[in-house]
Amino acid sequence: MKKSFVIVLSIFLVLITATATFFVTSFIQINVGDKLVISQEDMNDYRDFYEKYGEVEDLKDYILENYYLDIEDEVLIEGMKKGLFEILDDPYSVYMNSGEFKSYMESSTGEYPGIGIYLTPNDNNEIEIVSPIEDTPADKVGLVAKDIITAVNGDPFNAETMDEAIKIIKGEPGTPVTLTIFRPSKDSIFDVEIVRAWIDIKVVKSRMLDDQMGYLRLSMFDENSAKEFDQHTKDLIKSGAKGIVLDLRQNPGGYLSQCVEIADYMLGKELIVYTEGRNGDNEEFFSDSSKYDVKWVVLTDGGSASASEILTGALKDHEAATIVGTTTFGKGVVQIVKPYDLSTGFKLTTSQYFTPDGMNIHGIGIEPDIIIEMDESYYELESPTDEDDNQLQKAIDVLGEKLN
Repeated sequence: MKKSFVIVLSIFLVLITATATFFVTSFIQINVGDKLVISQEDMNDYRDFYEKYGEVEDLKDYILENYYLDIEDEVLIEGMKKGLFEILDDPYSVYMNSGEFKSYMESSTGEYPGIGIYLTPNDNNEIEIVSPIEDTPADKVGLVAKDIITAVNGDPFNAETMDEAIKIIKGEPGTPVTLTIFRPSKDSIFDVEIVRAWIDIKVVKSRMLDDQMGYLRLSMFDENSAKEFDQHTKDLIKSGAKGIVLDLRQNPGGYLSQCVEIADYMLGKELIVYTEGRNGDNEEFFSDSSKYDVKWVVLTDGGSASASEILTGALKDHEAATIVGTTTFGKGVVQIVKPYDLSTGFKLTTSQYFTPDGMNIHGIGIEPDIIIEMDESYYELESPTDEDDNQLQKAIDVLGEKLN
């Protein structure tokens, strides 16, 4: 359904709602024979309403009478709901039907079929990869943040048809799907075949690098991230870690509450982040005085987004960690996710966030203290090791200097 048509339908939804409200309030007035007596105030409201939305009613009638295909009421209603969010022209605000909302919630926790990738519509009406999920089919074939999906199985798609693209990409585990990818960093277009699988997200992984340095990989901020992060960090410390490399590369974000809790483990008594909304419903989030007694180096890249950037910004502003890698994604707005009825739901951007030093990184990202690009040859290796990861090696060197 074209965006312009959806927007018209959205306004019509407002029309229907207001008309229903009018008649409900009117019918509880006074009936005189076959006539209805309403108040002058209600009558004035109706006149104002008709003057404002009468043209939309005319357009709606014309579409229903002349559009070359039959349109079911359910399709119109769903289109109107989607249009209310699309008219905001905000890629992060979206109405989700039952299937879309189920898929979204599955991607935040649990196991689901697909290729293991986070997508977002960008400002150029393209389907942009935020990040692949570690150790999933998308990650193993070398897809990276900022890649653009232009076609699926040969059929073109853009941001307006992203929902349909996602349905095709998910598919049945064990079956292939072909994506046409445009990689801006190389100005190249190529096809890649990916075999779908069951995606089981392992949010936190950790291991010792040597007798005093640990490595902790945080792949997203789901509902259990803080608890797992705490346990893995304590295990590393028990194993002798005096410093830890925290890997936030390709981490697309997640729950703000989990991010704040993790930051609390890493900072002393400090401001973590503050948010500002349109209606003055601003919030500040602080850590307490207790924290882990370890040194930190944080790895970031263009796939480190949202909650990853909040954590990175807090650590950088308070000089609680050295940031190594490349500039982060640049998502500085906060969404709420709410169920709408028994099966549908929506995301809505309600505020923007600022790092402790007052920086909003939306569209900009956070620049690391030490910038180092990933060696492209890394993605061509079948079984890369720590020694092949030049960004990790730099982080280890920096952590070693801190400890010494």
